[in-house]
Amino acid sequence: MGSKALSAIALVLALGWAESVRAAQPTMPSSAAVEPSAAGLWDESDPHTHIGAWFFIFEKDGVYYGAMVKMFVPTGKDPNPICTACSGDQKNLPELGLVMIKGMQRNGRHYEKGTILDPRDGSVYNAQLEVTEDGQKLKLRGYVGIPLLGQTQVWKRLPDDALAQNEVPQNLIQYWPVQPTKPDKKVKDAHPVPKPQG
Repeated sequence: MGSKALSAIALVLALGWAESVRAAQPTMPSSAAVEPSAAGLWDESDPHTHIGAWFFIFEKDGVYYGAMVKMFVPTGKDPNPICTACSGDQKNLPELGLVMIKGMQRNGRHYEKGTILDPRDGSVYNAQLEVTEDGQKLKLRGYVGIPLLGQTQVWKRLPDDALAQNEVPQNLIQYWPVQPTKPDKKVKDAHPVPKPQG
C-alpha cells in the first residue's frame, strides 16, 4: 500500500474517532429552552378565603407584563371595580384587564426591574418575579426601596385554557396563547398595553 493510501486511511480513522467523541458528549440545551417562563395564566388566591384573582403574564418586545383577567369578589362587593385611585392613563379604568405588572426584564427564571400596581390605593411598588424550576409556581415580591423591605406572594400556574375564551379582556386578546374569536361588535380598547420604556 502506498503512503498516500495509508495517509488517507489514517485521516478517515481520525475524523471518525473525533466525530464519535463529539457525538458521545452531552449537548447542553440553551438555558432559555430549559428554564420555564413566567408567561401564562396564574392563580393568586388566598387558600383560606378563596378570594383572589387570576393574572395573565405576557411578553411584548422582550419585556413582561401582567394583567388581572378574572376576579373572585366577596359577596356584597362591586363585581366590576374601577381603579379610581390609579393615576395617569389607568385612572378610572376597570380593574379587570388592567395591566398591573409592568417592565419585567427576564434573566432565566428571574424577572427584575419591574413594577406592580395595587389598584386598591393606586400605589406602585418595585417588583421581582421568580418561576420555580418545575414552572408551576411564581413568587412575586413587591417592595419599596430594596427587596428586603417587601412582601412575597406565591401564585400557582393554571392551564391557559382555564379561562374561557369569551372571558379574555379585549386588550389582551392579541397576547393570549389561543386566539379567541373577536366579538361581532366593536369594543373600545379601554386598557392599552404600555409601550416599553427605554
